[in-house]
Amino acid sequence: MNFIIHQSISIHFVKIGAITNSSVFQIGSTGHIQAQSDIHNTGGYTEAADPAEPAGEYTIIRLQQPD
Repeated sequence: MNFIIHQSISIHFVKIGAITNSSVFQIGSTGHIQAQSDIHNTGGYTEAADPAEPAGEYTIIRLQQPD
């Protein structure tokens, strides 16, 4: 089955808060999205990085266990 879709899209502002390995950002229609994951060591690193430190203030929210 084939669909023909004509779209006119105007984007005035897009804000993306975070990108992860499994993120999909889509504008418009698609018939198929194929997962792809690539890892590149572009800096030629041979050891693990130092642990990350929090940047600024943050709040811990405790979630309740479901009943």
